[in-house]
Parts: sequence; structure tokens; C-alpha cells
Amino acid sequence: MFEAYAGAVAALGYVAVLMLVQLVVADVVGIRQRHVPGSPVEANHNSVLFRVGRTVGNTNESIAIFICALLFCFYAAGSPTYTSYCAWGFAVFRTLYAVCYYANLQTLRSVSFALALLSLVGLVGVGWAG
Repeated sequence: MFEAYAGAVAALGYVAVLMLVQLVVADVVGIRQRHVPGSPVEANHNSVLFRVGRTVGNTNESIAIFICALLFCFYAAGSPTYTSYCAWGFAVFRTLYAVCYYANLQTLRSVSFALALLSLVGLVGVGWAG
């Protein structure tokens, strides 16, 4: 069954790598800034430590929706082509989101977040159309 969705499964694997990279970046930044694990980070977008932490947090907030929407497409027999397009859209826009957050490019970060969100809506739509 999953052979038809190989592109979407590859996007899922890519997102897993992206999450791992975000986690490593956050850990390295925390170590370099001598942040004590478990202590609060000041909510300040001028702080790279805050931005890398929010990148991880925001990805964690959206990943369950991505996985659920993918499973919905798989089991509802949604179009494999459109499922892959939407899954890769999510992956690419989440990558752009992370880069923009790291670089503190607020407007582009918001645009990439919105496009990733639209990709999730698209996945749900593909599932419903299945």
C-alpha cells in the first residue's frame, strides 16, 4: 500500500531529519551560551536561544497534525501524487520556517508558517477527497 505513497513517505523521513537537526542546533546553541538545562529562556526574539527553542517547540506542535493527515491520506486512498505534493510542501516550508526563525526574518518566517499550514490543510483535503 505504501509504495504508491513513496514520495510522501520520503517527505516524512525528511521531516524526521529536519526535527533532528533542529534539536541538535538548539542543544548546541544552549551549550555554547552556557544555558542551564531546564531553566527558563527569556521570551525575546532578539535571543538566538529563544528562537532556536521556539523552532523546536513549533515543529513539535505541528508534527502530530502532519502525521495524522498523512495517515488519513494513506488509509482514505487519497491521491498519492497530491499527498506527496502536500507532504513535500509542508517539509520545504517548515525548513524555510526554521531558517527564517534562526535568522530572525519575521515576515518571511510568518509567510513560510502560513504556507506549511496550507500544506496541512491540503493534506486533509486530499484525504477527504480520497
